Amino acid sequence: MPRLQPQRGFTLLEIMVVVVILGILAALVVPKIIGRPDEARAIAAKQDIASLMQALKLYRLDNLRYPSTEQGLQALVVRPASAPLAPNWKAGGYVERLPSDPWGNPYQYLNPGVRGELDVFSLGADGAPGGEGNDADIGSWNL
Repeated sequence: MPRLQPQRGFTLLEIMVVVVILGILAALVVPKIIGRPDEARAIAAKQDIASLMQALKLYRLDNLRYPSTEQGLQALVVRPASAPLAPNWKAGGYVERLPSDPWGNPYQYLNPGVRGELDVFSLGADGAPGGEGNDADIGSWNL
């Protein structure tokens, strides 16, 4: 008759030690990973704003002035029909389409600006003026 070998496996204590170690690692790593999407959204907003500012500068070179607040950023896509007119508006526009900010809201435009000659900005994650952290406004003044 063959002798049976006792089965080997992990004890409850060994499994609990591994679970505790994994929990500690998760507590250290997860907060660092979670914060990254918010940083990426802020960086994307700054890049969009920089591109819109460049398009506005080209608009000004062609038409000797920036679009009015009423004409807004739409003047970069479609020739303005209201005053001040854009006599040298570039066929095809200055941007293909207006981007939305990373939170799905339209970028805001003021001419004259509150913080500069003109302001292009996103209202942040909360979609309301002001705020702190992820809710803070991101604008041409941050570039």
